[in-house]
Amino acid sequence: MDSLENQFLIAMPSLAGDYFNKTVTYICEHNDEGAMGLIINMPVNITLHNLLKQIAENDPQQVSDNKTTVEPKTKPLAEQSIFCSASLEQLVLSGGPISQDRGFVLHRTQSGWNSSIALNDDIMITTSKDILLALGTEKEPEQFMVTLGYAGWGPGQLETELQANSWLTIDADSDILFNTPIEQRWQKATEKLGIDIAHLSSDIGHA
Repeated sequence: MDSLENQFLIAMPSLAGDYFNKTVTYICEHNDEGAMGLIINMPVNITLHNLLKQIAENDPQQVSDNKTTVEPKTKPLAEQSIFCSASLEQLVLSGGPISQDRGFVLHRTQSGWNSSIALNDDIMITTSKDILLALGTEKEPEQFMVTLGYAGWGPGQLETELQANSWLTIDADSDILFNTPIEQRWQKATEKLGIDIAHLSSDIGHA
């Protein structure tokens, strides 16, 4: 089947009670070796502000040594601008059940990070710590979300699940990614298919 990169997987009602119940997953990679994506509507109970604070407290040296900070190295951590932006009040998301100690930043295209992949003309994924330390400063991307962990499928696994009508698929929408409240993303994604979620059934095939 064609690659599902840059598409949303929308969980069908057949996944009720499953980890992926009512999730929307952005597919970052899909090829013969499997697929990888990030769930975009499963918040965890921590703000980005608090996550970065924990990172700094656990490893303050990486903050003082990183050149993306805009305050002098001698500035106390509590006063650094990394903790001063309204963008840091967003909730961190659970990107999936795999490697939940690993952070992923999905963001508007912006070059200059140590480890980034362009997913399309407008969206990139970055996994290097330099972007985490830039969040909350003047160097942060225009719009972004942070996930812990990712969702993964082995060779042929996602194709089998699609044939079993576990998912609907649509083209990824940056407005849903960055401008739609977390709790509305599943509903907004299904609305783009012209489907009333109250009448979804597992008999519907993927789009």
